[in-house]
Amino acid sequence: MRCQHILGLEHMSAANIERVLNTADEMKKVTKQDIKKLSTLRGKAIVTLFFENSTRTRSSFELAGKYLGADVVNITAASSSVTKGESLRDTLLTVQAMGVDAIVIRHSASGAAQYATKYVDSVVVNAGDGAHEHPTQGLLDLLTIRQHCGTIAGKKVAIIGDVLHSRVARSDIWGLLKMGAEVHLGGPRTLIPKEMADMGVTIHNRVEDAIADADVVNVLRIQLERQKKGLFPTPREYARIFGINDERLKLAKENVLVMHPGPMNRGLEISPDVAYGRASGIEEQVNNGVAVRMAILSLTLADGVQA
Repeated sequence: MRCQHILGLEHMSAANIERVLNTADEMKKVTKQDIKKLSTLRGKAIVTLFFENSTRTRSSFELAGKYLGADVVNITAASSSVTKGESLRDTLLTVQAMGVDAIVIRHSASGAAQYATKYVDSVVVNAGDGAHEHPTQGLLDLLTIRQHCGTIAGKKVAIIGDVLHSRVARSDIWGLLKMGAEVHLGGPRTLIPKEMADMGVTIHNRVEDAIADADVVNVLRIQLERQKKGLFPTPREYARIFGINDERLKLAKENVLVMHPGPMNRGLEISPDVAYGRASGIEEQVNNGVAVRMAILSLTLADGVQA
């Protein structure tokens, strides 16, 4: 996988997904150590280039790079020359000219990461582009499921909520299907594109049907900032009809795993009792995010060889 860009899971093979997950298992051990430091990427320079706000993804990439021994610089749109009118192309060329080895980019435009590969020689890692994909989130979700269930193949995974605006949902769907899972979608029909059925998923009119006997329930954030028009009546109505609460969760398997990419709208798409309950794997997802991003940086910049 060395020197390949990480743009999405749609075109990543099952074998490469498996390799990332296996490497992340090893990297997770590092995150549990008292001294979290390897020399795998010593001498490498990584820039995180974020044109959208982020807490989990940006900080986990920064920690991942530093745990591997790389030098990491964070650039946000608010603190860059973008505020002075600089184009994305010029920003990329400027960063490239500094001699960086990898650029981790998040942008509101779908295809921005692919666009970046046309102008830079550095490894490009997609940290979320519009409503297209968020591959490292998809990989950490796969890792969390594998750790909880033992395997991904044959498991029923219900993805609930705002699929329309969710790059996480798309990466999850591609990854889950390639690893042999059954994927079921539930939520308002206005938030689930009909063409999703062509990907090989099952779309349900009722959230209860999507959740029934599920091994995993992945609750998506209602992305209020992306919605320009009312796609469901009111937040209260959404929570009543589609929100994941203790009562609905009883329809899933007894040892169900509940996930959420964060940040949560508690009381809207997920109740506090579920978010912090025994079935919740949300904190484990955050820990797995660092491990997966360590694996991605290691495999792309050093072919996974640890010093």
